[in-house]
Amino acid sequence: MNRLAGVTSPYLLQHADNPVDWWPWGPEAFEEAKRRDVPVLLSVGYSACHWCHVMAHESFEDEAAAAYMNEHFVSVKVDREERPDVDAVYMEAVQAATGQGGWPMSVFMTPDGEPFYFGTYFPPEPRHGMPSFRQVLEGVHSAWTSRRDEVGEVAAKITRDLAERELSIASAGVPTEETQALALLQLTRDIDPASGWFSGDTKFPSSMVVEFLLRRHARAGSVAALEMAEGLCDAMARSSLYDQVGGGFHRYVLTPRSGGPLVPHFEKMLYDNALLCRVYAHLWRATGSDLARRVALESADFMVRELRTTEGGFASALDADSEDPLTGEHVEGAYYAWTPAQLVEVLGEDDGALATAYFGVTQEGTFEHGTSVLQLPQDGPVVDAEKIADVRRRLLAARAERPAPGRDDKIVAAWNGLAIAALAECGAYFDRPDLVERATEAADLLVRVHMDGRARLARTSKDGHVGANVGVLEDYGDVAEGFLALAAVTGEGVWLEFAGFLVDLVLDQFTAEDGSLYDTAHDAEQLIRRPQDPTDTATPSGWTAAAGALLSYAAHTGSQAHRTAAERALGVVHALGPRAPRFIGHGLAVAEALLDGPREVAVVGRAEDPARAELHRTALLGTAPGAVVAVGLPRAADGSGGEFPLLADRTLVRDRSAAYVCRHFVCARPTTEPVELAAQLGTVRP
Repeated sequence: MNRLAGVTSPYLLQHADNPVDWWPWGPEAFEEAKRRDVPVLLSVGYSACHWCHVMAHESFEDEAAAAYMNEHFVSVKVDREERPDVDAVYMEAVQAATGQGGWPMSVFMTPDGEPFYFGTYFPPEPRHGMPSFRQVLEGVHSAWTSRRDEVGEVAAKITRDLAERELSIASAGVPTEETQALALLQLTRDIDPASGWFSGDTKFPSSMVVEFLLRRHARAGSVAALEMAEGLCDAMARSSLYDQVGGGFHRYVLTPRSGGPLVPHFEKMLYDNALLCRVYAHLWRATGSDLARRVALESADFMVRELRTTEGGFASALDADSEDPLTGEHVEGAYYAWTPAQLVEVLGEDDGALATAYFGVTQEGTFEHGTSVLQLPQDGPVVDAEKIADVRRRLLAARAERPAPGRDDKIVAAWNGLAIAALAECGAYFDRPDLVERATEAADLLVRVHMDGRARLARTSKDGHVGANVGVLEDYGDVAEGFLALAAVTGEGVWLEFAGFLVDLVLDQFTAEDGSLYDTAHDAEQLIRRPQDPTDTATPSGWTAAAGALLSYAAHTGSQAHRTAAERALGVVHALGPRAPRFIGHGLAVAEALLDGPREVAVVGRAEDPARAELHRTALLGTAPGAVVAVGLPRAADGSGGEFPLLADRTLVRDRSAAYVCRHFVCARPTTEPVELAAQLGTVRP
């Protein structure tokens, strides 16, 4: 075994038995490269990455390739999910040099960490215009030994260029109504109204953009925004992006060159499913859509059933690959694909034929080797919902007998924060207290295992043991968001308190003088560039996630310092929103909350009073963007009573439970009637 044997990352452990003498990221690896006077080969990937596994099998398990790597390089393996800062810095270099990026990422660098040659996947033999991995290794070694000065100049220039990319938003100003309107206009130009998808052959989930569209409709009454949100959600839920049997979403889908149904990339990530679970719940809240309700609940149940760990948190991902029950080979998508004969075998002739038509399964197959990935074609038969639910249950039970995809069991703080928010809200909306319990258990794990005595977060844990890597900005923003959602649902003020610890650290450790935000703390390991990215990737950017948490915390507490920090951070939305709305959707959603207030809702009453419970539920179902909700006993001016600052001096009305709605320092008349409260919060559905 190599030096990866003792790490906690499942991805790194997959490489512990490689003949490559891998080092984990750390100063020891770079010191060894200096001692030997050889370059560092940085290989970055993640556990659910299909092509990472392919390159590992083709090259890193090959004795000859490993021997060459061991002789001429110090090879460092990084799990991008554990070290998003390392991944971000060197991915930026890869994209700047090659115009594209992805994983596996391969970077050759000096012993000082300065990159000079880049790539992603390299095949074992030359293919499709790509050099073989061995050719790349030999070329880099030759350049290092015979053209060292040239290599040094290239590395120094790349490092200088990266260092000069720091963002400044000092003069941007806060987002305005015009910002939001222009962003919506640009989105309408990017959408294909016929399919519901955004343009492009590769189609990723659009959860952050949908959240902006729903908030835009709620605040400004934009019919176009709601129609676009409904179209995107319908397209995603009906396609093979969505697991029609077990619930939950795959990573993305591709448009086949030959036409026909979309084909998924089958890995299932916690972050995708947490974000989409929540946004479908919000779509149901806005429209009452049965499809949105079903998808939200099935996605929540998928996360609990297949990603929940024994410690109470949620694992990072399921692999794309598993053993094909027909051939015995380990291939992508085998767990999810079906033939008509397999459907008949499980369901019988009549129900098998029904499922074949309903889910778009063909004799020729829509995927590989005569198999199809289930979807809901627009021209499919109309079938009783209970009948299809029974078919899904039987197929799920049969599929459970197949070899399952591998699971990356590490707990990532940020992604668990996203899951906490989704499960807490789904539990509240759909009367599923079990989901609120699962959210609370995950939050408890983050506090017990990931949070130290100074409220600093660790990025990951596994099997209840905290990892060595410190939390980055998205961890603080997303965990704070999860705690705030849990506080609103449970009425337990301790979660607001924990969120406060985290947003205070955002101010102290991640904020620049001009109000912009860094992805790493002031006292974190210094890389060749301090990462700073306000744009969304598969998850909300740490920058705008933190801005949202700061804004919500300020609404709960009246803290001007936190609100000012949120407003300054959102300057980047004013700058980028109209030009690139698909890449700053979360920031646009937070900006809608800022422009709306956000509204502050205090529900007071005795815990056992059904009227308080009804007012509380009505408040949670409010569509006003980013509204914060506090529920509890009335809180006296001296702080006794209710657990939330918003409950201070809020009294019962004629000895009845009551709700108070305020924004922009103005409060509406307190009400004891859920219908009136719903009207104050914009919950009248179209």
